Amino acid sequence: MSLSCFDPRFGERMLSVDEALSVLGESLAGVMRTPRSERVALAQAPGRVLAETVISPLDVPAQTNAAMDGIALARASLPDAASGEPLSDRGELSDHCELSVIGSSLAGHPWTGRALAAGEAMRITTGAALPAGADTVVMQEQLEYRSAQGEDRAEGEAGERVVIEGVTSIRRGQNVRQAGEDIARGSQVMVPGQWLTPAAVGVLASLGLAEVAVYRPLTVAIFSTGDEVTAPGETLPAGGIYDANRFSLVALLRDQGVEVLDLGILSDDEASVTAALRDAATRADMVITSGGVSVGEADHVRSALAACGELALWRIAMRPGRPLAFGMLRAIPADAASSSGQVPFFGLPGNPVATMVTFLQFVLPALRLLSGQQRLTRVEAKTEASASTTTLAQWQAPRLQLIAGETLRSRAERVDYHRGQIVLDDQGRQVVMTTGRQGSGILTSMLLAECLIEIPAGCATLHAGEPVMVQWLGSRGIV
Repeated sequence: MSLSCFDPRFGERMLSVDEALSVLGESLAGVMRTPRSERVALAQAPGRVLAETVISPLDVPAQTNAAMDGIALARASLPDAASGEPLSDRGELSDHCELSVIGSSLAGHPWTGRALAAGEAMRITTGAALPAGADTVVMQEQLEYRSAQGEDRAEGEAGERVVIEGVTSIRRGQNVRQAGEDIARGSQVMVPGQWLTPAAVGVLASLGLAEVAVYRPLTVAIFSTGDEVTAPGETLPAGGIYDANRFSLVALLRDQGVEVLDLGILSDDEASVTAALRDAATRADMVITSGGVSVGEADHVRSALAACGELALWRIAMRPGRPLAFGMLRAIPADAASSSGQVPFFGLPGNPVATMVTFLQFVLPALRLLSGQQRLTRVEAKTEASASTTTLAQWQAPRLQLIAGETLRSRAERVDYHRGQIVLDDQGRQVVMTTGRQGSGILTSMLLAECLIEIPAGCATLHAGEPVMVQWLGSRGIV
């Protein structure tokens, strides 16, 4: 099968980031399969992707209840100053009244007696069910309890009455949570593709669900090659470098809940790489490496990839990370990891920062798409035809607009991704600054980064004080 992204013309010119995202999205959509699912205990669900539609079996809250400690009553039992009627025996407008307390409703121990009558109230605690006849809760700070004979009395004693201050400020329904006001029985709560955050797991627990169906995690194979690449812990030879990229990528993958098939550092010969790729294609949903497959490099990895499938070498108008290799490996048997018989391959640049930035821009959205996750952002369709296309931009982290805290420079013909952090300027505003030197080999620039500052193509300079778009690297990112 010949895919459009393998057209030689793609390697002859510079691709924009948007073009690369669009072509990758269309290529991956052609080999997508519905991930297999499994049921897991709710405690094991955080970080997984929901594989079923969740319909609420009950109202949340299950009953109308108090939002704070105080007394429950019917608002109609209170005098209304708005009517202009005297609220005291001297004809003055009073702002307090006295009611009889007939009992209490506690969280987990609701009142089971008769309904409240006019002129009656009931003690109630936060979360306790509202008794019949009540529609309003008055907070504890507005109350003073007395005995039936008018003497002050400890709260909770029998035969008590309550004096309510600030009557004219009390509104019908205040401090009351209505049954089903959060989630109504029978309503759709979540759909397949929902990333199960702590908040999502909390919502599922509020429905009484002890387990949930989730998609099984993707498996990604990763390897390094090159005579100069040395595993951490070994003696570094002359001209050698430690294998930082593979460890960074493994950490990024595991942060996304991916199961990693770490092939380590492969022997520097074509036969070994070819055998490893063919094995990985039968066990993984994706294969990743960094370095060694860039345009112009005479590396045997490219020959091995060509023998196992199709390979495209692209140049993308971005910095860091201009070179990108994308391919499809043939999976034998065809019903192995991918039902289409093809497994995506990404060859990322060798420089450490370029490796991480291209992972975040292209590989991470691809993983989200293939894992069944919902789109994170909606991209406005410029034409009817583009509305039906799949672009990985829809699975990228949403952008935020901040203020540049310093002048930022780029080249107009490319997109620049500076590593940034949020600071307070001398006016107390939050602004974004770079993390220092921005070379593609300065890995410590990622260590300090809270976001990627995106300087778009066509913009050579962004001045301090001007708005700038950033990609946040917090939750489900790097930091």
